[in-house]
Amino acid sequence: MDVYEAVDSRRAVRSFSDAPVPRALLERVLAAATRAPSSGNLQPWQVYVVTGEPLAELKRRATARALAGDPGDARQYPMYPDGLASPYTDRFAAAAAQRYGALGIERADPERPVKIAALNSDAFGAPVVLFCYLDRTMGPGQWADAGMYLQTVMLLLRAEGLHSCPQVMWTMFHETVGRAVGADDGLVLLCGVAVGFEKEGVPRLRTGRAELAETVRFVGA
Repeated sequence: MDVYEAVDSRRAVRSFSDAPVPRALLERVLAAATRAPSSGNLQPWQVYVVTGEPLAELKRRATARALAGDPGDARQYPMYPDGLASPYTDRFAAAAAQRYGALGIERADPERPVKIAALNSDAFGAPVVLFCYLDRTMGPGQWADAGMYLQTVMLLLRAEGLHSCPQVMWTMFHETVGRAVGADDGLVLLCGVAVGFEKEGVPRLRTGRAELAETVRFVGA
């Protein structure tokens, strides 16, 4: 797949089929992704690939917490900064309404938070979830490295015909995830990434993006 095609077709898919993903394919993608940029070549990411019954059990535990209205574990880092203002709040609200409206969850639904949490904790039906961790001693530069690594992973998945959905939601239940994967206490869960083949016959959502002029400035040209 052409790189531009992979970038353009990458979407946060929220409805996966239960078709298994071959381990060899995952190993090929993750091995290639090690070439992602890394300042000082620290390669700070630690990834756990969870499938099969361990993933099913993790989903059951997380979903039970979500349906019970559990607010989650003490945050290891904030999902979003305090005092978020326009245009960021505008983009967030528009995308959320579009995203969950496509899944049949309307903004006025009083059970909306619980329904959203339950969908997320099931990883939208994905048969594979990658959990990306960093050592607690790492700083903003290494978190940026991990982001570039995960983007590389997601583009390579597209090249293999797969889709993905990065899920910061899993950080709400990081203690449950940590026990399931055996993560060391010295690690911080950055996010999960649901992986699989897109389910057929569901709406294919593409959220909007800001115009280039809103986010890019050319200087000297």
